[in-house]
Amino acid sequence: MKKTYIPKEISWLYFNERVLQEAECKETPILERIKFLGIYSNNLDEFFRVRVATLKRLASLGKKAIQIISYNPKIVLKEINEIVLEQQNEFAEIFKNILKELTKLNIFIINEKQLSKEQEEFVHNYFHKRVRPKLMPIMFDQIKSFPDLKDEAIYFAVCLKSTKKSKYKYALIEIPSGEIPRFLVLPDIGDKKYLIMLDDIIRYALKDIFYIFDFDEIDAFTIKLTKDAELDINDDITDSYIKNISKSLKKRKEGQPVRFLFDKDIPIILLKVLTKKLKLKKDDAIIPGGRYHNFKDFIKFPKIGGKKFLYSDFIPVPHPEIHLQSSIFSSIREKDIMLHFPYHSFNYFMELLREASIDPNVSSIKITLYRVAKSSNVINTLINAAKNGKNVTALVELQARFDEEANILWSNKLRDEGVRVIHGVPGVKVHAKVCLLSRNEKGRVINYACLSTGNFNEDTAEIYADDLLITSNKKITNEAIKLFDFFDINYKRDTFYHLMVSPFNLRNKIASLINNEIKNAKKGKEAYIKLKLNNLVDIQIINLLYQASNAGVKVYLNIRGMNSLVPGIDEFSININGISIVDRFLEHTRILIFCNGNSEKYFISSADLMARNIDRRVEIICPIYDKNIQKELNDIFEIQWKDNVKARIIDDKMSNKLKHNKSDIKIHAQNAIYDYLIKKSN
Repeated sequence: MKKTYIPKEISWLYFNERVLQEAECKETPILERIKFLGIYSNNLDEFFRVRVATLKRLASLGKKAIQIISYNPKIVLKEINEIVLEQQNEFAEIFKNILKELTKLNIFIINEKQLSKEQEEFVHNYFHKRVRPKLMPIMFDQIKSFPDLKDEAIYFAVCLKSTKKSKYKYALIEIPSGEIPRFLVLPDIGDKKYLIMLDDIIRYALKDIFYIFDFDEIDAFTIKLTKDAELDINDDITDSYIKNISKSLKKRKEGQPVRFLFDKDIPIILLKVLTKKLKLKKDDAIIPGGRYHNFKDFIKFPKIGGKKFLYSDFIPVPHPEIHLQSSIFSSIREKDIMLHFPYHSFNYFMELLREASIDPNVSSIKITLYRVAKSSNVINTLINAAKNGKNVTALVELQARFDEEANILWSNKLRDEGVRVIHGVPGVKVHAKVCLLSRNEKGRVINYACLSTGNFNEDTAEIYADDLLITSNKKITNEAIKLFDFFDINYKRDTFYHLMVSPFNLRNKIASLINNEIKNAKKGKEAYIKLKLNNLVDIQIINLLYQASNAGVKVYLNIRGMNSLVPGIDEFSININGISIVDRFLEHTRILIFCNGNSEKYFISSADLMARNIDRRVEIICPIYDKNIQKELNDIFEIQWKDNVKARIIDDKMSNKLKHNKSDIKIHAQNAIYDYLIKKSN
């Protein structure tokens, strides 16, 4: 019998393979392909730090773990290692081919042994001016305890050999790629352009670094340790929430190893010394790799060679309902507004906040913040609103993974500037994206709500595809008020009739919508479900979708990332089809459409259909009542469903094959959505 569930971790690896396929795609501009290698690498780092680390914890529970996650973590860990090794080989081959293509374009990434005399002088001067002051070698054969390797950092394990004395000395050097760019652009030679990596600059100067020792051979081999990044939050109520998070962040730096990467050419004796000193076990992921690690730095690959090697400039679509020379509030009063990022500019939302910050009729602004931009205009506008006498409340979620330290700093800054700050809800993460603006109009208070599938973050809004609804509809604004009341008083639990709010009613309402389709299908009525999500892994909901398929409900899945449901299986999912799109913009929008007896129901969501989102987070699934916006969402879903350029089929083999439509016409969804919205703006 075929599998009926795919472990989410295995499914995630095949999502990351789709990212790798973009690096391989010849139609993607070459420098963007290099960035996809960086994205793949960065994704894999986080995967080991979080998901593999969690599986390793579960593996220590024995049979109890199978009851918790429905599969054996030890078996999955073994499968992960096999898939990762296979993908590493695929990665190396793609990188090698990209290097060949770059040489045809007169762009050369050279190493320390390929430098001309002029280039050697340039590298020598750069090393002593910029790099040498940052290097702090540790002679680990001279010390008792091995230094604690930083997570996410790369190191050289240096071997100094004296053939006369038959002696070895070993050193460790952290490559300072966090402080110095990973790539150095060398002076052109004619029409040829050259780059060298920071790693090879250090290799070039190894003899200068260790000149005091007697050696006749010296080599450096890259190593990298990935650690468990899960936070253990102490529930001691005598400690403040911020203190607990801060303590846990310190523990993260001391987390258990979950992956050790090393240069496959490293001498066996040195590898044994390192694995012993790092206390690595046989079942740890000890993975041989190439000469370079931390390919995530390739995301910042220099823009060398001109614009022709990059995606074309992207000009946001003007929104037909918003005119920046007139009040945005007046536009919202007339009808609901939907912004589709990055096709529409995030500046529309920023202009609404700026207008609210100086409008004498606006009395309060409330907002949830999960991840914000590094130099956040959202934060600055909230501070400005507080200075203008508005009552500003910001719920800052301190448990936003890998943004905890930044969010602590932001919350302190907001509080110092007069903003009232709430730190989440004990026991659950607040992942809902909602902003509530209250305005005095003709003697009464009118509320305006902004509900988004993504963060209020101007940086990610340029590269993540997300939807943001702005409405004055009382059905929604009144329930947004209830939500902020709950944030204020955690034991005040209200009833939500329109919004689906986890962990309160979201699971039951989703189940009710699916069961309604099952009921209609059994009556012979048309029944279908369209879901566009990042992740679909909740077993209870998957079982309901299997029941729906068996009842004759047509289910259309567009899942970017993890997906534990297996389409196309007899007696389970014969009426379920799935695609996944990886492209220039990260598909982050979550849309849910239910036939509902041909009176369709539409929703956008901050939540994926995962147990953690439904049961252990505060999330919102928001209904869309405006008929024009409903049509827009359906049109966009259909455009993506017809994609035959970037859409890959989700199947039981996880083959990641491109979807080919019967039509000879190429449909590239992200380009087609842009064209669709351009037409609507005219």
